[in-house]
Amino acid sequence: MSEQHLPSSLRVGGEAPDRNLALELVRVTEAAAMAGGRWVGRGDKNGADGAAVEAMRALISTVSMKGVVVIGEGEKDDAPMLYNGEEVGDGNGPECDVAVDPIDGTTLTAKGQSNAVSVLAVSDRGSMYDPSAVFYMDKLVTGAEAADVVDIRLPVAENVKRIAKAKKESVADVTVVMLDRPRHHELAQEVRDAGARLRFISDGDVAGAIMAARDDTGIDLLLGIGGTPEGIITACAIKCLGGVIQGRLWPQDDDERQRAVDAGHDLDRVLSTDDLVTGENCFFVATGITDGELLKGVRYRAGGATTHSLVMRSKSGTIRLIESHHRLAKLRAYSSVDFDHAG
Repeated sequence: MSEQHLPSSLRVGGEAPDRNLALELVRVTEAAAMAGGRWVGRGDKNGADGAAVEAMRALISTVSMKGVVVIGEGEKDDAPMLYNGEEVGDGNGPECDVAVDPIDGTTLTAKGQSNAVSVLAVSDRGSMYDPSAVFYMDKLVTGAEAADVVDIRLPVAENVKRIAKAKKESVADVTVVMLDRPRHHELAQEVRDAGARLRFISDGDVAGAIMAARDDTGIDLLLGIGGTPEGIITACAIKCLGGVIQGRLWPQDDDERQRAVDAGHDLDRVLSTDDLVTGENCFFVATGITDGELLKGVRYRAGGATTHSLVMRSKSGTIRLIESHHRLAKLRAYSSVDFDHAG
């Protein structure tokens, strides 16, 4: 296990963090990753997601918290488990908002492609933004070095230029990541015209956003339209990492736009990190399912598995990289989850 401490501005002096909760939470994403990982390359993203959801739900019920799922599988996926409003945890401990994504990158998992992760974020009750069924948002994410100079309302070329200056590098050194979608055709051309490098990802914009916020991934900026739930989960990670996420709600049609207006949303408003998650007490946990720049995927061996996880807490400002070795026979003794098989 390795630890990296963020600047003192992100740490709270004198307050003892709830040390146990982070390590309880990582057990949840480890379980989801090991269950979903059995489906890697099998071409069945629904099977993979279902296995991860079941495992996550089984393990999250043991965590010492009074949790309510605020960002869940939800309406977008018509899920019977880990749905918005479901109570999770063992009923003891702090009252929390919970955001889950058992597999960020179900298609990546089904195809055996890189950067699929299992993700869980927890914050104080009432601190996560309610998007009111607006499923997509236009996003910008970058790391701490350029957090104060970017603005989603500016042209792409200007943001790229500002990031290059903040990082003391050339525009040609800047790498932008975005989802490979037809809706991003013009945005991608703006990145190219600006002189920056462009990397498309097919899925998994939580992992893409974290890569943009960390300084050791070769990614400087995430741009484009992705899921609003993923944006709120990303905000929890940004709270821990430093950096910034900015977003604007992006209704898909007139009906969704009207629902947003009726719910009181200003569709021109730029939502920042602190708008998406208020306060400074949140956890973010991710476990790799397939190999990627962010984390290694699950490794299986006879009778066991190895997982790699990222565990962060905003209040302490600590980032942990955890490698765990699991004996499946031991896990079977206290869990109903089948980590041995897919299907």
